[in-house]
Amino acid sequence: MTETFDFSAAVKKPLIMAAIAGLVCLIIGVASSVMGGGHHEAAHDDHAPKVEQAAGHDAHAEAAHGDAHAAGGHHEEFSWTKRVWTSLWHNGVFFLGIAAAGILFFAVQYAAQAGWSAPVQRIPLAMGNWLPIGGGIIIVLFTVFNHDLFHWTHDYLYEKGTPTYDAILDGKKSFLNVPFFIGRMVAYVALWTVMFFQLKKNALAEDENGGDQYWFKGRKLSAIYIILFAVTGVTASWDWLMSIDPHWFSTLYGWYVIASWWVTGLAFICMTVVLLKENGYLKEVNANHIHDLGKYVFAFSVFWTYLWFSQFLLIYYANIPEETIYFVERLQTGPYKALFFINILINFIFPFLFLMTRDSKRHGIFLKIACPAVIFGHWIDFYLMVAPGILKGNGGLTFIDLGFFLIFGVAFIWVFLTNLAKSPLVALNHPMMEEAKHHHI
Repeated sequence: MTETFDFSAAVKKPLIMAAIAGLVCLIIGVASSVMGGGHHEAAHDDHAPKVEQAAGHDAHAEAAHGDAHAAGGHHEEFSWTKRVWTSLWHNGVFFLGIAAAGILFFAVQYAAQAGWSAPVQRIPLAMGNWLPIGGGIIIVLFTVFNHDLFHWTHDYLYEKGTPTYDAILDGKKSFLNVPFFIGRMVAYVALWTVMFFQLKKNALAEDENGGDQYWFKGRKLSAIYIILFAVTGVTASWDWLMSIDPHWFSTLYGWYVIASWWVTGLAFICMTVVLLKENGYLKEVNANHIHDLGKYVFAFSVFWTYLWFSQFLLIYYANIPEETIYFVERLQTGPYKALFFINILINFIFPFLFLMTRDSKRHGIFLKIACPAVIFGHWIDFYLMVAPGILKGNGGLTFIDLGFFLIFGVAFIWVFLTNLAKSPLVALNHPMMEEAKHHHI
């Protein structure tokens, strides 16, 4: 029998309430920001002396922190509106990556010829419907507000012979320039979206017609998507996140960002499966399938930590000012210091200890606690990638950030559930379904 999801009024009601709560938070945040002071000079240099003290090399520290405002006289004014654009960019990139990670999970299962995951494949596939919407949002955001978000977009940085000239950024302008940047953004979103629709079209054709040919075609399409995302996911992280701090770079950064997107996507898939199962859906799913999804969340939380620690340890040990500036901004600037440690607590220590036992990965009561915590924890992780480079000392989580998190989250889930309800919840003619029914670990 065909199993379908009913996106009923009972499901929509809490989403609408969450969206209203997000709007209220946003209004409170904007009002408090406006009343707290409209404009003041940006706190760009609050941490500069600490960089020099930590590194012990003034010349190198100056080079590492050689933005135009330090080079000579171009002081930018900080406005509360910058918090709004920063939060929009933070949430836009975060949720777009979750959608792409959902399709990556779908593709990995096909490419690996995995049978156990056949009953849950429609959940990650439905996540991809956010790709064209989320991609359009960040393209518009960058096109309109690029000067507020990315320091390297200012023309005065490239005027030779002026106090504001930045030789480092001038050397990167063949890659970091607005037209090429927008072109890459469009290419990334277009590639991910086209591959998603091809995979979706093939899966729905399998439902209608049956036959192994659709499974074999799905494997080929999945292999292509995995390769494309491995490359474009890394370069997108360079563009959308690492170039916010344009003088700093890390060779591990791209994989670190993909790992954060990936484990967030896994947590969302796992939480959705648990909730659907508790509400009478996914009859073919048993505790063994849920156990495997729980193991995914547990294992890749550890993997994310491995990448985080590898990046941090090498930079800390080398103590090169051009590199340490990134972590000094996050460890020695008041608004971010607590979040820096909360990030490790929620994204590693909590899931590692909480999901270590077998039972905790097999029962929904545990996963309904762990998965939302992981999703929120990695939202904080992305905040730490975005806000310090844009807001400097004026950052810190506010009602604006919470409001946009709720609004984007509701929009993402609404699109996801709407599309989940449009097709069979479980694939009708998947050749691995019989194997999945007898899955046991």
